[in-house]
Amino acid sequence: MEFVRVALDAMGGDHAPAEMIKGAVDAVNENKKVKVYLVGKENEISPVLSSYSYNKEQIELVDAQEVIETAEPPVMAIRKKKDSSIVKGLNLVKEGICDGFVSAGSTGAVLVGGQVVIGRMKGVERPPLAPLIPTETGVSLLVDCGANVDARPSHLVQFAKIGSVYMEHVVGIANPKVAIVNIGAEEEKGNALVKETFPLLRNCPDINFIGSIEARDIPAGVADVIVCEAFVGNVILKLYEGVGKTLISKIKKGMMSSFRSKIGALLVKPALKETLKDFDLEQYGGAPLLGLNGLVVKTHGSSKSVEIKNSILQCAVFKEQGISEKIKTKITPAEQ
Repeated sequence: MEFVRVALDAMGGDHAPAEMIKGAVDAVNENKKVKVYLVGKENEISPVLSSYSYNKEQIELVDAQEVIETAEPPVMAIRKKKDSSIVKGLNLVKEGICDGFVSAGSTGAVLVGGQVVIGRMKGVERPPLAPLIPTETGVSLLVDCGANVDARPSHLVQFAKIGSVYMEHVVGIANPKVAIVNIGAEEEKGNALVKETFPLLRNCPDINFIGSIEARDIPAGVADVIVCEAFVGNVILKLYEGVGKTLISKIKKGMMSSFRSKIGALLVKPALKETLKDFDLEQYGGAPLLGLNGLVVKTHGSSKSVEIKNSILQCAVFKEQGISEKIKTKITPAEQ
């Protein structure tokens, strides 16, 4: 059997290596076509891994004795720490040994390393980070959420094209609706970047552009692909996460506030648990850095095993659907 091979940074994130290892084991136990390369300090990984049951063919250890810390300057860290779990994991993708790389480690190092080690696809100006976010109708793709703070209009047009490919072939939404984040629905609204980008998106034949979207309409699922530069995207993502956690906390406290509410909580708990699960971002995996010569997925620094598992499985879908090849065909010769 030919596996979909995923390198996992076992040392990245707040809960490494224990939660990374558990996520890897859960992924291979769920999907027999996936093989995970656990990259990190073998002396720390092996004792934890030995406590789990799994098909030994599906997990391989790759020793890497250095760790890039979050506070380190990314460019310098990538250059100097060649024996780090991030650099070694990225090189596994560059060399064709692995199909994708997943990390909950330093965002800066993963972004820089993805472009420096693996490299951009020909024609891609700026690879964006693009997480799936839950909405009333399912999920939407937020692109960009953290890679390109000072994007140009041409970058946003590419984000729209790349995001459309992802939503169509990974999520399965035909002719996905694309919108640009704005402070009003009218075309004349917005800052200079939005005003300049709007007509370019409207006249782009490769996407289904529906115009501007205000932040309050994002949770309603008005658009499938939400285009913005990284500063705006990161604010939206972090606010989404914060409001979601606050609401869940408030609901739980309210249900425990009196004897009557506790009785009611027992009755609604199954339905409520299923509903709240849809708004748990861990269910959707990490944010892929789209437009590279290989797949790189960045997960939250606080990721637990569920998000790691889903990020690994996300790589399998990406590979099986040939997303990289489809993105290449979407970036037209004129742009190259």
